[in-house]
Amino acid sequence: MRSETITVDMQQLDHQLCFAVYSTSLAMTRLYKAPLEKLKLTYPQYIVMLALWEQDDIMVSTLGERLSLDSGTLTPLLKRLEASGFVARVRDVTDERRVRVTLTATGRKLKARAATVPGCLMAATQCSVSELVALTQQLQSLRDRVKAA
Repeated sequence: MRSETITVDMQQLDHQLCFAVYSTSLAMTRLYKAPLEKLKLTYPQYIVMLALWEQDDIMVSTLGERLSLDSGTLTPLLKRLEASGFVARVRDVTDERRVRVTLTATGRKLKARAATVPGCLMAATQCSVSELVALTQQLQSLRDRVKAA
């Protein structure tokens, strides 16, 4: 741990990194609400679809690890996505205890319709692509260090 002199009151809410991350996350989720409603997706469903558009036909457990979601959270999301016709869940042929999730044709087509969603973030944040990339990398690095702690 670094030995630094702290010159601000770290018990003030506005000086808490955790609150800045939390409140920013809430604001981001609200920002995504309108464009995702047009796609008939919630924000958690959207991140599932993003992961599946990157890597289709994967084990539910692998998807959960990728998204940092436990099965109690992920299973209901997948059930709703399946009911909407975006994904299919099937038992793995080599081990029936494992479940694979795959995109349907409708789920694959949804990717093109969702291409406009990141532009909403760009417009709202008024950040350049390079600024967003740098900020994302900083947050990912922070997340990884917090997980390792």
